[in-house]
Amino acid sequence: MTAPTLNPAGVHASALRRRTVKTRTSTVLGILFLAIMLFPIYWMVNASLQPSGNTLSADFFPWNPSFAGYEKAIADQGKNLLTSLVIALGTVVVTLAIAAPAAYALAQFKFRWISWALLAILIAQMIPGVVIANALYAAYNNLGLLNSIPGLVLADASHAIPFAILIMRASMMSIPASIIEAARVDGAGQLRAFVSIAMPIAKNALITAGLFAFLFAWSDFLFALTLTTTDEVRPVTLGIYQYLGTQVSNWGAVMATAVLSSLPAIVLLVVAQKYIAAGATGGAVK
Repeated sequence: MTAPTLNPAGVHASALRRRTVKTRTSTVLGILFLAIMLFPIYWMVNASLQPSGNTLSADFFPWNPSFAGYEKAIADQGKNLLTSLVIALGTVVVTLAIAAPAAYALAQFKFRWISWALLAILIAQMIPGVVIANALYAAYNNLGLLNSIPGLVLADASHAIPFAILIMRASMMSIPASIIEAARVDGAGQLRAFVSIAMPIAKNALITAGLFAFLFAWSDFLFALTLTTTDEVRPVTLGIYQYLGTQVSNWGAVMATAVLSSLPAIVLLVVAQKYIAAGATGGAVK
């Protein structure tokens, strides 16, 4: 009696079929979940192009698109969009100007108090925004910073700086100490070593921190609602909130404003996605 022999080709074909079925199933599920997550965005764009401006009677596809909603949105919310852009860019500048040197110091200097400084940064990151907003309102009222762009920039930067420090410190810790020491031996000071060596190496983390600082400021609603009491300075998030009460019969303009306010974030995330992936994991492996 002879023992049965295995057919390597048959085993390989069976494993290949199972792998193919598994891959196709995962692909179909991935496409399904992606479609579910992106459907609100599609409906927002679709509603913004409806001639009637009514989302309840909107077609599933805008066969006769109308840009009247965008014209009204730009006319009514153009100033608010520009205000948000100025605030977001100012937040990026302030955040990186403070967080980058702080991250370099916490990564390269060897002091006993660094662990306590990191703990303080983590605690600052966990403080609810409403607590900070109420405290800032009292301080801004005395300093005359209410209803001002610098006031909102500082408020948004206070939210972005702890996160930026943690992101950039993780990247700067991967910089070999020998490179910094070699630069110091050649006569470079700490500032020169930071600007000429640490910053180029930590470029991905720098871009990641700047992008998240921009998104924090661009999507901020709490600080805008608390620290502004007039129409002089009005970010687009607060503009949309107030727009809902006056445009209940014209959702096309509301959705067009939402689309316009989403474009900067979408464009930045698409353009900088490779830097975000590299910057977020830059300090994970040495």
